[in-house]
Amino acid sequence: MSFFSTFLGRLVAVTLALLLLIAAWQSIPLIQSELLGWRAQPRQVTARGDLAEDEKSTVALFESRSGSVVFITTVQRGVNPWTGNPLRERAGTGSGFIWDDLGHVVTNYHVIEGATEALVSLADGRSFRAGLVGGSSEHDLAVLRIGVGVDRPPPLPIGTSSDLKVGQKVFAIGNPFGLDRTLTTGIISALNRSLPEESGRTLTGLIQTDAAINPGNSGGPLLDSAGRLIGVNTAIYSPSGASAGIGFAVPVDEVNRVVPRLIATGRYVGASLGVRIEPEINAALSERLGTEGVFVLDVEPGSAAERAGLRPARLSRDGGFQVGDVLVAIDGQTLRTPADLTRALDRLEAGVQAKLTLLRNGTRLHETIVLGASGRGAGGR
Repeated sequence: MSFFSTFLGRLVAVTLALLLLIAAWQSIPLIQSELLGWRAQPRQVTARGDLAEDEKSTVALFESRSGSVVFITTVQRGVNPWTGNPLRERAGTGSGFIWDDLGHVVTNYHVIEGATEALVSLADGRSFRAGLVGGSSEHDLAVLRIGVGVDRPPPLPIGTSSDLKVGQKVFAIGNPFGLDRTLTTGIISALNRSLPEESGRTLTGLIQTDAAINPGNSGGPLLDSAGRLIGVNTAIYSPSGASAGIGFAVPVDEVNRVVPRLIATGRYVGASLGVRIEPEINAALSERLGTEGVFVLDVEPGSAAERAGLRPARLSRDGGFQVGDVLVAIDGQTLRTPADLTRALDRLEAGVQAKLTLLRNGTRLHETIVLGASGRGAGGR
């Protein structure tokens, strides 16, 4: 027998042996199943043990607070331009929360802006047609009212925002993309943020958080670890329109100042000096002159500023620009920019006295002024 024939015979034998071994190995489970009567069974559950303490706290917070969060659907009525038939279209959705035992619901102004109707849905499935009590576009806050007869959801407990710290845990509850009563968590990322809006308004003093906030979360509560309201979720910063870890909330101290006035009068009327200020001109003058403060460009006739004798900027006889009064403090609050004056006046009420500190021709003066009501005109305060 030749070497080649011997080698080929051995190769065939080895191949057959391997094939028989593989077939035998694959048939072992079948043989075992047949011989031992095994059947496929669910695996035994491993005992989990108790939840971690922070998990227990989060669960308890959601269970105790989510019932106070509502789902808001807005509707716009109109007329079909082709047929003349009335139209009733869903305009959008948002979130809100129970403010008190009288049926008042707080949400964002932009949630209900332009709507002709609003429907408020509770956690227990009940829905109510809401009436608009009042709103402030400058604070992006609005108050609705629903007629809840029995089994009223409890109002959220109120916290404070003046003592918040970056790094604190926060919890947002809302209805992102229409998914009702969704909980997201995070921390306070920054404080006193400003956010320009498409309308031209600028929201100031905002809380920044990395808790996921998406479309539909607007108007929902931002809570601290004690379950207290510390802000109203109002906006996100995201090129894609979805959460990018940068969300903003109106601080509760502002909410607790604005909402009672909306409930009482239907609108927010802040204090006003009656001076015209321009941020860009103010920044240029401050840099050129090396002076921090708010430069008075004009004084409105009949205003608190005119009654107090404030002097505006004016053109000199030779065509030059003569600086007028520069406001540097009001009621002890330092004024460096027009935004500082806006925030300071927003915390004061019309008709009250305020102590104004100003620079006039380099001399520091103190005036007591009775503040007027804010007309909120563009560029004016």
